Amino acid sequence: MEFQSTRGVHVTYHHTTFTPTALITGASAGLGRALTHALFDIGWHVIATARHVDRLDRLRGDHVTTVVGDVTDPAHRAELATILTANGGLDLLVNNASTLGPSPMPHLAQYPLDQLAAVYDVNVVAPLALLQLALPALRSRDGVAVNITSDAAVMPYEGWGGYGSSKAALDHLTAILAAEESDVPIYSFDPGDMRTDMHQAAFPGQDISDRPEPETVVPSLLRLIESRPPSGRYVGAQLEAEVTS
Repeated sequence: MEFQSTRGVHVTYHHTTFTPTALITGASAGLGRALTHALFDIGWHVIATARHVDRLDRLRGDHVTTVVGDVTDPAHRAELATILTANGGLDLLVNNASTLGPSPMPHLAQYPLDQLAAVYDVNVVAPLALLQLALPALRSRDGVAVNITSDAAVMPYEGWGGYGSSKAALDHLTAILAAEESDVPIYSFDPGDMRTDMHQAAFPGQDISDRPEPETVVPSLLRLIESRPPSGRYVGAQLEAEVTS
């Protein structure tokens, strides 16, 4: 079955007897919200989870199941596991929920260690926990997993030590999982700079209106999901060039 998005990107779904289902964390804002809208526009069922009930309420619709909660909370993850079991499988997991950490961002020499641990809990531990519970559901439907990363994982930007090192850990975790789970494509996806609340928090008081909207990144992420290349790390701008070529 093939779905045509309004942005001209085709997403092919290989199981004609089921509606494809995606679980997206951090779905109430930024890239998570943009991807949620794009997927339910082309016929997917989206399990959308985030902490903010008011923002999640705006996503309600026939193709969206909203689940309020914190990805670091084991009880919330158990609730998601129950939903996946009832759904009978999963076609896409997108670990999009992230935290920047303190803003303004401190240098590592002054970084509060309890806040650093909290960043790692959201950006590294929670994605692994969700993958652990979702892998059986993904295997059952020939599904795909995507961890949202950042160029801060590979570039040593001053002040980005907490967030950047957590995303570097997520990248390596993703690569090792891909080596261990050869039957499930697992990707790191770097969307590049976007005009989001989190990016604004990284630059308090500055104008970030020159950054692209998250919706502009969605076609390259859909391209990754549809084309199913070998597991690895992919950059949105490079995939975008393929979409527009």
